[in-house]
Amino acid sequence: MRLSATSLIKINDNIWVELRPKKIKNIHLRVHQPEGRVTLSAPMHMEIETIRRFLISKIDWILQQQRKIKERPKESQREFLNQENHYVWGECYLLNVVEIDKAPRIELSGNQLMYYSKSNWNQVQKLKFLDAWYRELIRNQLVEMVPKWEGSIGVKANQWLIQKMKTLWGSCNTKTHSIRLNSELAKKPKECLEYVVVHELMHLIEPSHNRRFVTLMDQHMPQWRTLKKILNNSPVNHAG
Repeated sequence: MRLSATSLIKINDNIWVELRPKKIKNIHLRVHQPEGRVTLSAPMHMEIETIRRFLISKIDWILQQQRKIKERPKESQREFLNQENHYVWGECYLLNVVEIDKAPRIELSGNQLMYYSKSNWNQVQKLKFLDAWYRELIRNQLVEMVPKWEGSIGVKANQWLIQKMKTLWGSCNTKTHSIRLNSELAKKPKECLEYVVVHELMHLIEPSHNRRFVTLMDQHMPQWRTLKKILNNSPVNHAG
């Protein structure tokens, strides 16, 4: 029996895997943040039993990844209280909320994140404005970062989208040359954003994560493994 549509397969009493048949050459197994969901993309011609044997051989790895996600520190729910911790480019800032009747704005001052909020705003409105501010931080970094790496790699993205994403730091549509970045990257070190930018641009050359992709990453960004580790070991945001 071969794959024909997305389906669920049970490996043991604790592990269910979402199977995604695709027009690809190699298997791609992922354990997703924040809940530890498991997905496997596989070539459409591959037999189900072959996939099952592969997954059984990866049970220990899957459990290890799920355990890492569970143990990873998580940011607390945002309540917008003074002295609350907020991260900007990997640095921790203490929130200082000032209610005003003018246009809202956010500024960094010393170790404080100064949030000048409209006096009648609720938490949802405050969070929405903060998320927009994080997206703008990323856009400002992309102004120089994107041309630099597009020129170095020799590719061109048609569109850059920034939005909050639950399970991915970035994604690349190789047909439309459209790249999406997780707005949460503004909370991580800038080098991590740069790694994701390079990673997604590289997919315009090599869509999969095969040996060629790894070789290209090694050539253009030798430190990418370290940056990937830093990114994936940093706190996961569950707010909003």
